[in-house]
Amino acid sequence: MADYKSELLQGTLDLLILRTLAAGDAMHGWGIAQRLQLVSRDTFVVNQGSLYPALHRMEAQGWIEAEWGESENHRRAKFYRLTRAGRRRLAEETAYWERFAAAVGLVLRET
Repeated sequence: MADYKSELLQGTLDLLILRTLAAGDAMHGWGIAQRLQLVSRDTFVVNQGSLYPALHRMEAQGWIEAEWGESENHRRAKFYRLTRAGRRRLAEETAYWERFAAAVGLVLRET
């Protein structure tokens, strides 16, 4: 059986990160990964090799911004926050995925 978790995540990681940051609180990478795993009921387990390149790419795109701070473990960590451009991107990606999911649903219900 295929590993559907990783296949799905590769195509949706940016959207999931943007949505996680949309709550407004700045979060460090580990916190983002933990939140995604919790909210998805362990469906999305994001490894560092996928998470940090995505965060860096989205920061370069201007969708998120980061600043250094101290984590709850008293370690230096980069905290990410959604930008105005990131909110626009989130709205666009959400609309796309809603249309996509509806279309997949139509095909699956086809008899």
